Amino acid sequence: MPVTLYDLCGADPARRFSPYCWRTRLALAHKGFEVETIPWRFRERATITAHGAEKVPVILDGGRAVSDSWRIAEYLEDTYPERPSLFGGEGGRALARFLNGWADAALVGGMARLVVSDIPALLDPEDAAYFIESREARYARTLPEVTAGRETTVAAFRETLVPLRLALRRAPFLHGDAPGYGDAVVFGPFQWARCVSPFPVLEPSDPVHAWRERMLDAYGGIARAAPAFAEA
Repeated sequence: MPVTLYDLCGADPARRFSPYCWRTRLALAHKGFEVETIPWRFRERATITAHGAEKVPVILDGGRAVSDSWRIAEYLEDTYPERPSLFGGEGGRALARFLNGWADAALVGGMARLVVSDIPALLDPEDAAYFIESREARYARTLPEVTAGRETTVAAFRETLVPLRLALRRAPFLHGDAPGYGDAVVFGPFQWARCVSPFPVLEPSDPVHAWRERMLDAYGGIARAAPAFAEA
C-alpha cells in the first residue's frame, strides 16, 4: 500500500506550498515510497485531528499516523532501514537535526517577511480570511506592512545564507555528492517561496540558487513540476 500524505494546498489543489510538507515529500521520494497525496486546506482541520495532528504534514503508513516533518523523517529512517538512508548514519542525523532548527529560525522566519503578503491571493476565500487574520495577529501588522520594503530588506536575508555558501564550496549538496535529508530540510523553505511568490529571494548568481536548481533536478518529478513562480 502507498503511504498517504496530507499536503497543504491553495485554491488550486496542485499548488503545494508548505515548507514542512516539502521536506516530507522529498523524504518519501528519497526512500522510494509510492505516495498518495491528499490536498489539504486550513479549514479542513477535522480531517487531521482525527489522526491526532493539528498541522500538516501528516502521513498514514498502514495503520499508523505520524505528524511533524522531523518526526516523520525519523520514523521513515528507523522503520525502513533497508531503504536508502535519509541521514547516512547517526552523525548525519545529528547534523540534519541542527539544520532543521536553523532552517526554521533563519529561513522560514526570514523568508516569511519577504513573501507572506503574496499568499492570500493563492487561497480560496475562507482559507484566505483565516490566513490573514492568524498571520496579522502573529506579526501585529498587516501582511503588506510585513513585506513592505522587501526590495531592500532582502539583502539582509541573503546575508544569512553565508553558511550555506561556505558548505557548498566543497560539494554539490549539503549531504555531499548526493542530496540527503539535510538538503531536503533547507530546500523546503526555498520551494515554499517559489510556490507562493514571484519575489526573487535569491540572485541567479548565488551558489545557493545553483544548489536549489540541482535539488529541483534531483527531485524533478515532484519538485520542478510543482506550480511555482519563475522568479522566486
